[in-house]
Amino acid sequence: MKLNRDFYSRDTIIVAKELLGKILVHNTGENVLKGKIVETEAYLGLKDKAAHSYGGKKTKRVETMYGSSGAAYVYLIYGMYYCFNIVTQRKGIPEAVLIRGIEPMESIEQMSLYRFRKPYKELNRYKKRNLTNGPGKLTMAFNIDKELNGIDLCGNILYLEEGIEEDFSIVETTRIGIDYAEEAKDYLYRFYIKDNPYVSVK
Repeated sequence: MKLNRDFYSRDTIIVAKELLGKILVHNTGENVLKGKIVETEAYLGLKDKAAHSYGGKKTKRVETMYGSSGAAYVYLIYGMYYCFNIVTQRKGIPEAVLIRGIEPMESIEQMSLYRFRKPYKELNRYKKRNLTNGPGKLTMAFNIDKELNGIDLCGNILYLEEGIEEDFSIVETTRIGIDYAEEAKDYLYRFYIKDNPYVSVK
């Protein structure tokens, strides 16, 4: 069952935790790629120095964060890699959840071609482990780029589904790569499924 807007229109920390175990789906028109979300990071907008929208900053890049919940916020980092985020809360409150790690489920062969330009059977053990265990890696494997920025995740192209009901432990820890964010770098806003091999950093 597809997640509806009510799921996203809530406290960002709660959404970040409850996204774990949910299924990301990208219907490219030729393939349907699916994977289980195993790692997330919350960004709490106005009061979070690690967020692009900290202090009410409004630029062309961050305008999606100020829109409706359940939208994809996709941006480029290091001039090379895209990051996929999910807008939360309600319109005008610029908060979002970064998807950091995904466990591949369906169309893994196509993910391998998008990510490494090779069939999955030709990947060595290292590349298989690193297929989708990081924000830039998973967007490559899922063919997510700037063209999908702002897309409604309640539609039929890029969306999320309920996962299989399962028991897992959630680790709460600090976020990655935000040493510039002063005290915000110590916030326990990163969440991941304990012992999952597709978590980017244990």
